[in-house]
Amino acid sequence: MKKRDRTVVPPRQAGLKTASESWQVQTAKARFSEVFRRARTEGPQRITKQGKEGVVMVAEEQYERLVGKARQPANIVDFFRQSPLMGLKLNLSRDRSPARDVDL
Repeated sequence: MKKRDRTVVPPRQAGLKTASESWQVQTAKARFSEVFRRARTEGPQRITKQGKEGVVMVAEEQYERLVGKARQPANIVDFFRQSPLMGLKLNLSRDRSPARDVDL
């Protein structure tokens, strides 16, 4: 009897969906379209080689959330507008006293 080459991986308690399925690399290559579809619809798909952890295929939206691209401001003006220091009163006056003497 042929041994199943996919195993169920227990879910983690994190903000992102976790890999719910594990594929051997040769099966993932042969069924790439299905792995791709499941990564988009069911969540990350773990791909292993010789029974060891390998890579995880995730949907682009999850990847962007993971690396923080979705939260990055579009430009420098938006960056400063979204700053937690927005509205903070800073004393930006310049010291107009003459430079001090330095012995060389």
